[in-house]
Amino acid sequence: MPGEAVFIPQEEAFVATELARGPWDPGAQHGGAPAALLMRAFERLPAAEGLQIARVTYELLRPVPLGRLEADADVIRGGRRVQLLEGSIRTPDGIEVVRARALQVQRADPSAPTTAAVPPPPGPDQGREHEGGEGFNPPYRPMFAPDAIEIRFVDGVFGRGPSMAWFRLRVPLVAGEEPSPLERLGAAGDFGNGISAELSWDEFAFINPDLTLYLERPPEGEWIGLQARTTIAERGVGLAESVIFDLGGRVGRAVQALLVMPR
Repeated sequence: MPGEAVFIPQEEAFVATELARGPWDPGAQHGGAPAALLMRAFERLPAAEGLQIARVTYELLRPVPLGRLEADADVIRGGRRVQLLEGSIRTPDGIEVVRARALQVQRADPSAPTTAAVPPPPGPDQGREHEGGEGFNPPYRPMFAPDAIEIRFVDGVFGRGPSMAWFRLRVPLVAGEEPSPLERLGAAGDFGNGISAELSWDEFAFINPDLTLYLERPPEGEWIGLQARTTIAERGVGLAESVIFDLGGRVGRAVQALLVMPR
């Protein structure tokens, strides 16, 4: 399989391998790849003790190409209780293809009352790995899914409405590094519209120009689950909404606006 990871570090940049490729264009990445790369950048910024990422919003401004890219992030408003981060991915000629903002919030005081934890759905060991022909056949190989990320459905299949699936990176996000749970969540969070599609992959495109992740708590472990549903409003736009889980229970939510159009 080409490449040892989704991204190969190269001096101050990264080279996106074919393992980053998405389903819409053989030269463009799946949204989960740059989302995870910017999550990695956000995690590495300085933060006061007790701050955690509560929200990340990605604007997918243009198709993100394979090949060399520059990714950077910075603290644009520091604070001990709330901190705002901003990140960007650019092509070598300076064209911005992804912009993201992340909000870090101080963890709730231990004396505050909490809501009951939401238990996780059936785990990946009770699921089935996606096979071609179940609503979606990879149009190119290799691709981000299924070659860089494993998908196990416990309810539903690709392209047949609401579903629940678990995701796990098969390879490192960045060569030579073990992906963090937040990087794994960034990689999985963009799949909601795909696994809950209401339209035929052959007849329609339903591309998300954005992705917002809300995190109630930091994720743990290798597996990230999405319980996803897509709605398409008459004379409106599509919206994909997912509840995010790890093996311990609910972690947060993911929301994507969808550009829906005939192929």
